[in-house]
Amino acid sequence: MPDNSSSHPAPAVRWWIFATILVADVLDLLSTTVTNIAAPSIVDDLHGSSSLTPWLGSSYALALGSMLVLGARLGDKFGTRRMFLIGLAGFTIGSAGCSFAGEPFGIVVARIVQGGFGALLIPQGFSILLRAFPRDQLGKVFGLFGPLMGMSAISGPVLAGVLIHIDPFGLGWRSVFLINVVLGVGLFIVAARLLPDHPGDSSVVLDPAAALVLICGLLGVLWGLVDGGSGDWQARSVAAMAIGVVLLLMFAAYQVRSADPFLTPALFRNRGFVAGLLVGSVFFAAVAGLLYVTSLYLQQGHHLGPLAAAGIMAPMSLGIIVAAFAARGVAAESGRRLVAAGLALVAAGIVGYLAVVRLVPDTLWALALPLLVCGLGMGSCFGSVFAVALGDVTEEQAGSASGTLNAVQQLANAIGAALISTAYLAGADAHGSPHAVTTSLLLVLGIVLACALCLPLLPRKAAAERH
Repeated sequence: MPDNSSSHPAPAVRWWIFATILVADVLDLLSTTVTNIAAPSIVDDLHGSSSLTPWLGSSYALALGSMLVLGARLGDKFGTRRMFLIGLAGFTIGSAGCSFAGEPFGIVVARIVQGGFGALLIPQGFSILLRAFPRDQLGKVFGLFGPLMGMSAISGPVLAGVLIHIDPFGLGWRSVFLINVVLGVGLFIVAARLLPDHPGDSSVVLDPAAALVLICGLLGVLWGLVDGGSGDWQARSVAAMAIGVVLLLMFAAYQVRSADPFLTPALFRNRGFVAGLLVGSVFFAAVAGLLYVTSLYLQQGHHLGPLAAAGIMAPMSLGIIVAAFAARGVAAESGRRLVAAGLALVAAGIVGYLAVVRLVPDTLWALALPLLVCGLGMGSCFGSVFAVALGDVTEEQAGSASGTLNAVQQLANAIGAALISTAYLAGADAHGSPHAVTTSLLLVLGIVLACALCLPLLPRKAAAERH
C-alpha cells in the first residue's frame, strides 16, 4: 500500500487528479459495457458467426483481468505515472484498432490490446490517489467512486445505442470505439501535465513467467467454456479447459512457494475474504451474463434497434445509480445484510422478468419494473459485496486484497458474459429466443440463490473507510 504520509498537492489539484483517474476508469467501464448493445451490429457488419458475440466482451475483460496484478507490480517498480501514461496510450491505440477492424479476428485482437494496456492503466489510479490525498480524506474520495461509476454504467449501453442510431459520418458501430480514441488523446494530454511523478521502487521483484502461466491458464478455461458452451462439446473444448486448469494449479502451487508472490498467501487463509471473493465473483459473472442476454433477447429475439434496446435496459442502470448512492451511507454498518437485500432484489427482479417473458412476451414495456428491481439489487451489491469481503482484512493487506478483488471481478465479467450469452445463443438456434432467455434467466437465478446460501460465511460488517 503506497505511503500516504508525504506532502500532498494543493486541494484544487488533488480534485483535478481525482477527475483524471475517474475518467480513466469510466473509459474502462464504457469499453466493458458498450458491446452489450453494439455486439449484434458488429457481428452483422463483419459477417461474423454467433461465436463472435461472447468474445467481443470476453476478450477485453480476460486480458484486463488476467494482467491487472502484473500491471500493479509494474507501476510499483517503474512508477505509477509512467505506467498510467503507457497504459492510456496503448488503450487508445487498441480502441483505434477496434474502430478500423475489417474482420472478426482483427477486432478480437484489438479488444485484447485494449484490455492488456487497460491492465497497466487501471491499477495505477488508486495508487496515485492514495499519494495525492491525506488519509483522512480517502473515505470521501473512494466513497464517490461507486455512485459515479454506477452513473457511468448507464452511459455505455445508451451511448452505444445513440451512436449506432444516429450513425455519425456513416461510421455506425465504429463510432463507439472512436469516442474512446478522442477521450483517450485528450486525457493523455491532461494526465501528462497534471499527474505527479513517482519514480517507483527498483527492488520490486517481477515474475513474468508466473504471469504468463496465469494468463494462459485463464485463456484455456475461458476458450473451452465459450467453445463448448455453444452446445457442441468437442475434444478441443475439453482439452482447452483441462490445460487451463492444470496451468492455474501450477500457478497456485508456485505462488505458495514463491518468496515474492503476486498474491498475498495470508489473504487466502482468511475465511471471510475467500467467501467474499467467491460470492462476489459468482455474482458479477451472473450480472454480466444477464446484461448480455437481455441485449441479445431484445435485439435478436424481438428485432429491436440498438437505441430501443438501450432504452428498455435503462431502468436497470437507473436502479444501479439510485441504489449505489443510497448504499453509500449504510454499507459499512449494514455489511452483509445489505448484500442479502441486494441479492433478494435481484432474485425478485429475475422472477418478474421471467413472468413477462412467459406470460406477455410481446409487451416489452412491462420489462421496465423487473429490470428496475434488478438494477436496485445490483447497485446494492456492487459496492457492498467486496467491501464486506475486506471486513476482516488488515490494513497492511488491504492494497493486495483490493487488487485481487478487482482482477477477479474482471475475470468474472468475462466468464459470465461468455458462458451465459453462449448458452443463450445455442438455445436460440435450437429452440427459439423465448426458450433460450428462460433458460438463461433460470441459470442466473440459480447463481444468485447460491450466492445467498454463502452469506453466513461473510464478515458481518464491511471494511472501515481506512481500508
